[in-house]
Amino acid sequence: MVDSHKKGVKMSKKIEEIDNLDYVKIGQRIRKFRKASGLSQEELAWQVGISPAHLSHIETANTKLSLSVFVKIAKALSVHTDELLYDSNEINGTNLRKETLDIIESCTSAEMFIIHDILKATAETLHRHI
Repeated sequence: MVDSHKKGVKMSKKIEEIDNLDYVKIGQRIRKFRKASGLSQEELAWQVGISPAHLSHIETANTKLSLSVFVKIAKALSVHTDELLYDSNEINGTNLRKETLDIIESCTSAEMFIIHDILKATAETLHRHI
C-alpha cells in the first residue's frame, strides 16, 4: 500500500511538471538551437511544415506548440526533445547521477570501498580549490 502511494505521489509530481512547462524557455532554446544550426526561421519552419509566423510565435511563447510540431522541431534541429524542455545543466546532472549510481551498483563491495575513498578525496580536494 505504501509503495503504491509513493508511486502516486511521484506520478502527480511528474504531471505537475508537465502542466508547468515554461514555454518562454522552450521557445528560447528552440531559437538558440536554430541559430546554432545556422537556420533562419523560414528555413526551420519549412522543414517542420509550419509557417514562419507560427515558428516566430513558438519562439516568443505567444502560442503553445503541439507535440507533433515539437518533435518535428527537435528532429529538424538534430537535438533530443529533453534539450528543448530543460536546461542542459538539469539534463546533465540527472544523467550523471544515474550513470554514477549504475556504475556503483555494478561494483563489488570491495570496489565500492575504493570508489568511496576516491570520491571522498576528490570532493575534499575540489572544495579546497574551487
